[in-house]
Amino acid sequence: MATERLPAWSPEWRVVPGEILGEALEERGLTQSDLARRMGRPLKTINEIVNGKASITPETAIQLERTLGISASFWNNLETRYREHLAREQAQRVLESQTDWLRNFPMAQLARIGLIRGRVSRAEALSDLLHFFGVSSPQAWERQWSQTNAARRASRAFVSSPHATSVWLRWGELAAADTTAGPFDENRFMTTLAAVRGLSRVQPFMTAIERLQRQFAKAGVIVVLVPEVQGTRLSGASRWLTSDRAVIQLSLRHKSDDQFWFTVFHECGHLASSSRRRDFVDAPTDVGSATATGEELQADEFAREALISSSAYEPFIKRANFGRDAVRSFAKELDISPGIVVGRLQRDGHVGRGSLNYLKQPYTWPTEFGLRSSQ
Repeated sequence: MATERLPAWSPEWRVVPGEILGEALEERGLTQSDLARRMGRPLKTINEIVNGKASITPETAIQLERTLGISASFWNNLETRYREHLAREQAQRVLESQTDWLRNFPMAQLARIGLIRGRVSRAEALSDLLHFFGVSSPQAWERQWSQTNAARRASRAFVSSPHATSVWLRWGELAAADTTAGPFDENRFMTTLAAVRGLSRVQPFMTAIERLQRQFAKAGVIVVLVPEVQGTRLSGASRWLTSDRAVIQLSLRHKSDDQFWFTVFHECGHLASSSRRRDFVDAPTDVGSATATGEELQADEFAREALISSSAYEPFIKRANFGRDAVRSFAKELDISPGIVVGRLQRDGHVGRGSLNYLKQPYTWPTEFGLRSSQ
């Protein structure tokens, strides 16, 4: 999904208002002194305008209209375009001095995805990147992305690669902006989770995702799929774009049903428990890992219980029958995919990591993204 970009700026021939004024005086056989006397202005002021050292103010434009018969709007527009031209030249020089900042980002991949243009100058690439982020300068990016949201900064994913991770998060913001959803309704969201669990059995994958998006949107949660960006190791994120606009962003890093749906419910756990409306950006070490801590452990427990409740899981474990048919039967009883049961058994050490993997459903990226994880 490419983001909309502004057309490249193509500078017009610089038209200096003072030069046009000088030509107008010459055509009328007037000198600068004549004009100064007729306008009641100091000769020095007229001379500075003609030589481009002073601007034509709206008041001066009206006086020129009365004196020379050339409309005030003409002079105002001419001055505005000229000053914009000068400002753009200065902005271009500033951009050219800051292009080393681009080294922080996977620019070749961003051009390949279509998030920025390819085959442009470094200054143009920097302009595209700033437009993508919706900021005016690298310094503004630092304030917006690197110095805000303590929970996001605390994430292993963000700390390890803040620039690449910010690309992934911004891509998700833009994808979410195209989706309509009402304000977050926590009660409806929690009620929806039980129905959503059954989507793990739905094929093909994108049909399940479309249903997931519709179901969650009714509760005010937007779900977006965004491929990983080079330099990141991301599994998902739960975010609050506004105080009542929640987003679950998924990378499909682990392309199997057990990992994917565990990540979905892990992010749901963050939304359900985050009364302070905090953002969480999760790497594989945050989701379902033995090294997870604090709020990540809570989100893991939420996902485990939401997918396979303790009241159902414990009797199944006591029976100690983990054969193919028993797993399939148990999964059907819970209305979840067999792969989720296998993943849980493997994580809990009841079967080996290599056991029953054929019951897991592999997921692949939709062709519309034209991209796979480059890690």
